[in-house]
Amino acid sequence: MGRFLAIAATLGILVAVGWATAVGPWAWWVIGALVAAVIILAIYDLTQRKHAILRNYPVVGHLRFLLESLRPELQQYFIERNWDGRPFDRDIRTIVYERSKGIHGEKAFGTERDVNAEGYEYLVHSTAPVDPPTTLPRVKVGGPDCSRPYSMSLLNVSAMSFGALSPNAVRALNRGAERGGFAHDTGEGGISPYHLENNGDLIWEVGSGYFGTRTDDGRFDPEQFAEQSSREQVKCVSLKLSQGAKPGIGGVLPAAKVNAEIAQARGVPQGEKCVSPAAHTAFSTPTELIEFIASMRELSGGKPTGFKLCVGSRIDVLAICKAIKDVGTAPDFIIVDGSEGGTGAAPLEFEDHMGAPLTDGLLTVHNALVGTGLRDQIRVGASGKVAAGNDIVKRLAQGADYTNSARAMMMAVGCIQAQICHTGQCPVGVTTQNPKRQRALHVGDKSDRVKNYQEATVEQAVEIMASMGVNDPQQLRPEFLQRNVSRNEHRSYAELYEWLQPGELLAQAPESWAQDWARADSGTFQPT
Repeated sequence: MGRFLAIAATLGILVAVGWATAVGPWAWWVIGALVAAVIILAIYDLTQRKHAILRNYPVVGHLRFLLESLRPELQQYFIERNWDGRPFDRDIRTIVYERSKGIHGEKAFGTERDVNAEGYEYLVHSTAPVDPPTTLPRVKVGGPDCSRPYSMSLLNVSAMSFGALSPNAVRALNRGAERGGFAHDTGEGGISPYHLENNGDLIWEVGSGYFGTRTDDGRFDPEQFAEQSSREQVKCVSLKLSQGAKPGIGGVLPAAKVNAEIAQARGVPQGEKCVSPAAHTAFSTPTELIEFIASMRELSGGKPTGFKLCVGSRIDVLAICKAIKDVGTAPDFIIVDGSEGGTGAAPLEFEDHMGAPLTDGLLTVHNALVGTGLRDQIRVGASGKVAAGNDIVKRLAQGADYTNSARAMMMAVGCIQAQICHTGQCPVGVTTQNPKRQRALHVGDKSDRVKNYQEATVEQAVEIMASMGVNDPQQLRPEFLQRNVSRNEHRSYAELYEWLQPGELLAQAPESWAQDWARADSGTFQPT
């Protein structure tokens, strides 16, 4: 390395001397200024105490920091293959971009994936495929105690708050939802004016900070809630218990980021730190949770009301099911968020090691509801890395009724997976409050792309189902989804997982569920 730098420096000096000789006397002043700057930088590097590498390698050590800053871009554009990028690989990103632009998203010459690899999953087609339905299927959300049910699309915009997203991104998503006839989850940051401009259907998410419906001391305000939820544009209300990116912790929006618009939407003081607690103050037991959801539904005028969670303990889910039976009313829907994460920034330890992946969480919730005889009353949504048609079909086969997507919808708006959402430096204006960066996102064009992407993806899911011999999502079964458990052996989801029968937990819990069922108590979230 030392020899290389010495040779490079010598060549640089010779080139500079030759250039200065050819150009004239003023060029020597330029060289002198550059040499002086390098000497000053070298002195600074040798005397500073923050970076050891610069003390040992003055000036040239800065190359290390330059290359480190360029590493993510070099990895994404020049090194990663089409199928191994994370969190979303190049193939998936390309599908989203192309479908949002009205391109079919097709690929020639066969798959690049190792179809025999352990963990590879595939859907089972039929030798007797059927014609897809002429109209895209929808899901009725609203149980026996709901007087204003909502017809939900198979794919919707998952929870993303104004503040995390720019005004133009919120506008584009909501306008796309309005044009495409699907729902837009507000996230827990409250209902902003940008959610309301284009009249797209809203799922209003209420988190532990009760933003948009809170008292001065941060508690739930029933009067504000009734006023906000009475908006015709609000079709459902979702209570957030936890999220996949950081289950079990709340969040903090620094005071510097709480501008006038965010403060108004959240109902917090401008310029003060905005805290979203880890736990709710409106309830502390499963029974109180179900009673609170019932009161929210009543305050909203009978609109579908449910909750979102990233599953942790199976005992928690069973305790909630027992509470539903005890109270005598049920949430209209449950959204299962996977630990695969999402748009929210989180500590790496939480992103990588906390919470159940979507498959395990979804199967837990579905089976718990089936086993307690509640599945027919409650719709289940799945949220976690849903981007392509096969993702929708896979989640429906695992027990969901519909799906939500956040990051793929961001890509439809223009996100390039730069993974700097939390810095305010989003290069395409999706996740920033910087007006100069926001203006790059053209609402009219991007809303068209959101609509195109959602419509094409649902159509592809329906076409996949038709190739499986299914023209109604309710006909999907776990045996339609196969997984390689080794390079020469595969099993269906019907074989890999246990599937409870309706009411089985109430009659006689199977041995594999008996201990958790016995320890679940509607009066506490703690195992008894």
